[in-house]
Amino acid sequence: MTTKISEPDAKSQWSSRPSIILQRRLALLLLIAQGGITVTGSIVRVTGSGLGCNTWPNCHEGSLVPVQGAAPAVHQAIEFGNRLLTFVLVAFAVAVFIAVLLARRRREVIVHAVIQGLGIVVQAVIGGISVLLDLKWWSVALHFLPSMFLVWMAAMLYIRIQELDSEPQVRTYSRAMRFVVSVFALGIAAVLVTGTMVTGAGVHSGDSGVGMEGRLEVDIELMAYIHAGTMYFFLAVLLLLFTGLVMQKAPARVRKTGWILIAMILFQIAVGIFQFRMGVPRWTVPVHVAMSSVIVAFSSFLYAIGMVRTVPDNPKSTTGSIAGDEKYFPQRYPVSN
Repeated sequence: MTTKISEPDAKSQWSSRPSIILQRRLALLLLIAQGGITVTGSIVRVTGSGLGCNTWPNCHEGSLVPVQGAAPAVHQAIEFGNRLLTFVLVAFAVAVFIAVLLARRRREVIVHAVIQGLGIVVQAVIGGISVLLDLKWWSVALHFLPSMFLVWMAAMLYIRIQELDSEPQVRTYSRAMRFVVSVFALGIAAVLVTGTMVTGAGVHSGDSGVGMEGRLEVDIELMAYIHAGTMYFFLAVLLLLFTGLVMQKAPARVRKTGWILIAMILFQIAVGIFQFRMGVPRWTVPVHVAMSSVIVAFSSFLYAIGMVRTVPDNPKSTTGSIAGDEKYFPQRYPVSN
């Protein structure tokens, strides 16, 4: 005989079961926060607030919080506020990790969640080191680039967390196109690295009192042209990739992601040209950084959906995993006596 347990009330279970819907929403919040903190970091730079808190992990020597008169109040508020956002990121990362752990998701999803948590801690330490080094251009670059990696990985997590663990993984485009996407990803890395070098040679040092001290001593115009060249290469690879995807009749989801990427890159190029012509107005820097995060995220989407676990039109799973459903909905898996 079988023992049948009544279905728990859905509303009472919402707070106790990590449904796949809840997991997905938490992953999206984490992705937005990863991109958002790069924007607030750029605001720290263009307002000259980088040394508003002049040490780390304290804000000032002997004080964890801002000290009146130690630096301009607005600079302290902006830098300290940016530091506090790290705790928001940690909260989202911990929430995602707990949700996928309780849902007994597959190892791939749990590993992605762990990477986010560890990455945030490492990134905070790198940021602290850049402050201790008085915002040397290369230390700031090393602070920015891992943020882009974490945005990429958060986007991957967002895609993977929506897939049902029990479903098989299938290709949505060919191995050849997968290789082109990999080249495309390398192009992103080149664009980001050269972009940090343009910034390092530019006028926005991150602290109002530093000026050009500790800046990258290269011809900024030449560096800007090199950065633009990598961006055009990046766009050319994307156009080649998109053409291949259309010819292979890739799923609409893949082609839509490609179209969005093309539009975002063209907009980013326009912002970059405007910056170059107008002498890098302060307000354009957060816009440029925000678009970098958006482009990295959608590039990660394009890579991730090349290999996906199919999701039925009417999935029966609530948590995304068989093990999670067995835990929270044992009546779906009767136990024989």
